[in-house]
Amino acid sequence: MSCTSTQIINQAKSWIGCKESNGSHKKIIDVYNSQKSLARGYKAKYTDSWCAIFVSACAVKCGATDIIPTECSCGNMIELMKKKGIWIEDDNITPKAGDIIMYDWDKKDGWPEHVGIVEKVSGKTITVIEGNKSDAVGRRTITVGNASIRGYGRPKYKASTSSSSSSSSSKNKIDVDGWWGPKTTKLAQKVFGTEQDGKVSHQFKAYKSQNPGLQSDTFEWVTDPGKSYSPLIKAIQKWCGATQDGHIGPNTIKKMQKKLGTPVDGVCSGPSDVVKAFQKYLNSKQ
Repeated sequence: MSCTSTQIINQAKSWIGCKESNGSHKKIIDVYNSQKSLARGYKAKYTDSWCAIFVSACAVKCGATDIIPTECSCGNMIELMKKKGIWIEDDNITPKAGDIIMYDWDKKDGWPEHVGIVEKVSGKTITVIEGNKSDAVGRRTITVGNASIRGYGRPKYKASTSSSSSSSSSKNKIDVDGWWGPKTTKLAQKVFGTEQDGKVSHQFKAYKSQNPGLQSDTFEWVTDPGKSYSPLIKAIQKWCGATQDGHIGPNTIKKMQKKLGTPVDGVCSGPSDVVKAFQKYLNSKQ
């Protein structure tokens, strides 16, 4: 078990936009409740506050429950992090990407009211991804040392270069992590002989939500691409035997899954088995 900080952040990013108003947050609650052993035996309800549930669900999805304790209560999560020796009771430190940030808005009773995952730090500005932020998954920016910060959990993440299954000693190879981001795109463009700009352009936005493994920092999601398409996707479709229209969708993904020998369901989950297999294939061409 366990994962890298990049994997936990990517999982959090994949749920941005899930919200209570359309019920899309329910899948996060369902992931939390899927655990064999729930914290204090409590099964979360869709109407519960779910910021800690969001962090916990990210850990469940990434197989990181050994380094990130799962809870539906912020205060109880801190106590579990203390037991693991990963809690930092200091609101003035500059956090690291992947840290679990706890907030105590009123600073009156010492009990935390909210939690999120640090996505990045730029200078003194911390960007955090949070569940149940205005009833949705979204980003917050906050300044290092802000009085509302209670402290941080710092999980003992796996180094991105520590495992041969998720990384390569060759600088030309990419991590096999199941997330199709810019590096995967650039290597695919090199292997398939298309322009190497790190972008998969002109893709139907309707397929975005069901394919969290296809990252938005490389896939250009548009409502209607018209006659525009991605030369890379068209080349991949030729390789796997799909209709060559340059747009990734269920049929193309199924053809890739068949070609690469992974389960065939027509979606790229996050992380995705077919993306991992594709990344291995691309590395083998180096």
